[in-house]
Amino acid sequence: MLYPHLLTDAPSEQEAAMPSQIAGLVAELLAAWNSHDIERVETFYAPDYVGEDVGQARPQHGPQERSRVLASYIRAFPDLHFTGETIIENNRAALAWTMTGTHRGALMHIPPTGRRICVRGVSLLRIEKGRVIHGSTIWDTAGLLRALGLLPEL
Repeated sequence: MLYPHLLTDAPSEQEAAMPSQIAGLVAELLAAWNSHDIERVETFYAPDYVGEDVGQARPQHGPQERSRVLASYIRAFPDLHFTGETIIENNRAALAWTMTGTHRGALMHIPPTGRRICVRGVSLLRIEKGRVIHGSTIWDTAGLLRALGLLPEL
């Protein structure tokens, strides 16, 4: 049987609460990103967090490395803002997000262009004990470069 969970009775109270708790955690994480509160952002990630991001040369380990990446984007886009939609299953969340901002600082050795960007991506998060333990982020890096005028339009 492929999907035995579909044939079971209603979920227990604990199981039913888990998706709403994870949805709340993801919403609070987005709010922390949008407030540019790096210290608060770090509290959402477990000490042994590992994150992979197509825009980074190597995985991030721990909350400080994850927040360091966010801080570099905040410096480059002082008006950085994220919106997102979340799908939850068990202890995992898929966050489809859109990032907007104005390029006012250097990013990836690219000097400020003053251009507005709107970039989409997806972060797959695994949550344990109320913190993000693992993240995989895939986003439109070519779209960012196009928005900054560094790649031709398709």
